[in-house]
Amino acid sequence: MTDAANQLSRRAFGGSVIALGALAATRAVAAPAMTAESVMGPFYPTGYAGEDDFDLTMLKGRPARALGDVIEVSGRVLDRLGNPVSGAKIELWQANAMGRYAHVNDTSSAALDPNFQGVARLVTGPSGEWRIKTIRPNLYGRRTRHIHFDVAGRAHRLMAQMYFPEDAETNASDGLYRMLGERAATSLARLEAPDTYRWDIVLMDAGQ
Repeated sequence: MTDAANQLSRRAFGGSVIALGALAATRAVAAPAMTAESVMGPFYPTGYAGEDDFDLTMLKGRPARALGDVIEVSGRVLDRLGNPVSGAKIELWQANAMGRYAHVNDTSSAALDPNFQGVARLVTGPSGEWRIKTIRPNLYGRRTRHIHFDVAGRAHRLMAQMYFPEDAETNASDGLYRMLGERAATSLARLEAPDTYRWDIVLMDAGQ
């Protein structure tokens, strides 16, 4: 092989190595951070047999809407490589607009709302998508506003809590939020429009 051919081959090989390195770096950057694990909390809706569709603000047969500010939250469930997880099961629960859970263990003096569903059970669509219509929860005791999630993918079950970005001060004073440390950002929803949030949940599931 001539010197010129040798130089060409080396350049081509070097270019391939650089290209592969750039591709690997791109993939590494693109991989989403896994959502931080949180405690289940004392008000998991064990034995709940009520209505549990995506709209927590209205109950069938009742004309009145739940009290409080209506919000929409949507997102996707993804695996650790960023692929959508279809068919993932999501169970979520939260306090109402007065800061009270509809649970026998919640002895708060705050009022119950008979028109608030409080619990939803969902299954993600083909692209891992999910959506709820709910009420902005109020503060519960010393806790900042949050929504509990129990998410079951193909090989990983995650307990997590979603927090609101506009509550920076109360988030910072919340003990459970602070325990997440640098991973707290993975539990923070994104405000996309007034009363509209997005939160993607990333599981430890392997790629498809």
